Amino acid sequence: MEVADLTTFAAVARCEGITRAAKELHTVQSNVTNRIKALEEEVGMRLFERHSRGVVLTSAGERLLPYAARAAALLLEATATARDDGQAKGTLTIGTMETTVAVRLPPVLAAFGALCPAVELVVRAGPTAELVDKVLANEVDGAFVAGPIDHPALQVERAFEEELVLVTSRRWADLSILRNDPAPLTALMFRTGCSYRQKLEQLLVQIGKPAFKRLEFGSLDGILGCVAADVGITLLPRQVVDRYPAPAELLVHQVDVSIARAPTLFIRRKEAYETTAMKAFAQCLAAQSPLAPRLYPLAQAAA
Repeated sequence: MEVADLTTFAAVARCEGITRAAKELHTVQSNVTNRIKALEEEVGMRLFERHSRGVVLTSAGERLLPYAARAAALLLEATATARDDGQAKGTLTIGTMETTVAVRLPPVLAAFGALCPAVELVVRAGPTAELVDKVLANEVDGAFVAGPIDHPALQVERAFEEELVLVTSRRWADLSILRNDPAPLTALMFRTGCSYRQKLEQLLVQIGKPAFKRLEFGSLDGILGCVAADVGITLLPRQVVDRYPAPAELLVHQVDVSIARAPTLFIRRKEAYETTAMKAFAQCLAAQSPLAPRLYPLAQAAA
């Protein structure tokens, strides 16, 4: 089983089509088709079902996909490890929650860019559950996620401490008014897998509002804009809300500490080789956060 075949297979699964995968891989469609055919012959089972809009994984394909993604990622990691001569270069891919990249990461990214100009930094945003999976699958080198996280394959470091607050329009001056309001309530949240979403659902049950509508968003601006327009309520870190350009349109309510306390963790795979670029990133993070461990002298990380 060749790594190139597995890489092609993973691309077709991700793109849900031969043509789209060929474009992503910068090759011709026939090459992709031939590699998938060769892999299916070697496995002895069909990996995709074809339809008019593309392809979908068969049950065999679904079982193979995690191993294919892992093999492709390990090949890239092996190449990066061999090339790591103590100079920070290559590509570093960091995953992050939307809230973290909006408020906490800009100074870290700026410091890293100045320290390691030869490194191509890629930032991918997503919910905590998705980011954990991406770290485990070697799709990102490290990720900022909401705690707690307890996984034997992950190295976990505290990066930031957030205070979550309930954010509403000015219609609800305090939580007692919200509790007693008989009108239907809409919770504005990120997609499934977001830990803040789970905490918001927990809070609404806690204050006696277990029945509510859910409205999903892909951006902070969308959520806060709709809160200000009285579309619904949300739960977000206080620092995010404090930076909203029209704070007079919002009200912030403190919530129970069991919900309000939200550590942001930086996670990596324990078995992953730590490149010079990652060492530099960890030190730039430590310089911006008193919670993050100072593992390396800055000059050594940037050498």
